[in-house]
Amino acid sequence: MKGRAVITGADGGMGSEITKAVAQAGYEVIMLCSSLEAGTIRRNQIAQETGNQDIQVRQVDLSIMSSVMAVADSLLADGKPIALLMNNAGTMCTHFQQTPDGLEYTVAVNYVAPYLLSRKLLPLMQAGSRIVCMVSCTYAIGQITPEFFTRGKKGEFWRIPIYSNTKLALWLFVRKLALEVASRGIWVGASDPGIVSTNIIRMDMWFDPLTDLFFRPFIRTPKQGAATAVHLLLDGLPMSETGQMYASCKQRRLKPVYLNHPQMDSLWNDTADYLAKHCGIHF
Repeated sequence: MKGRAVITGADGGMGSEITKAVAQAGYEVIMLCSSLEAGTIRRNQIAQETGNQDIQVRQVDLSIMSSVMAVADSLLADGKPIALLMNNAGTMCTHFQQTPDGLEYTVAVNYVAPYLLSRKLLPLMQAGSRIVCMVSCTYAIGQITPEFFTRGKKGEFWRIPIYSNTKLALWLFVRKLALEVASRGIWVGASDPGIVSTNIIRMDMWFDPLTDLFFRPFIRTPKQGAATAVHLLLDGLPMSETGQMYASCKQRRLKPVYLNHPQMDSLWNDTADYLAKHCGIHF
């Protein structure tokens, strides 16, 4: 085995494709899934297709930080080095919902959970380890306001801006994390899958017909959407390319404001402060 790979949302559309590619490449895979039953079904399918039986399923609720900590602690207790960490899971909540930690639900799953999981698993990573986060082109319309953690956005609930805000936050985390761990030889990158046929674009009746009408020619299959993430995980990009965003397996040219964002450091610190104050989690 080449090492251990940890993948969130590993039983979903893109998650399954990423898991399959990583298993095929000879890694031991830890599938982090919201449903142990559904994850086990998908695990057995992938094991049969790839011939790799060294695949485990562990349950985690990414909306609840104690659940994220529990799975992180279980991996730390294993003591096995982590070669690959893929923060793939994502959601777009259709209505306002706060988690037990006081976080807006989409913010918890899309941003705070990968922030927490990545930072807590760093002791298991070493030179050559890779962390990839699934972002979105919607980062470009995102805004981080004081209400971000608890409401997702300023004003009334609207899921698309909130989703965009979480993807901007996750991108800023990628940039900051890359700077923090570069001296250890840990590579960090962001993957934009494009518009992919997953549950996020089929969440209720008004959105899917619009998607079909305007975007169907551009919608990618889960395998196509996963291709960039697989490239970043498996193709050994050099450390000189850490902390970048990729789409269609190519580095994306970003405006200077997104490479040196004024909120990058403050969001990193504010997230740690929130976790300490509301969840009792410290770094």
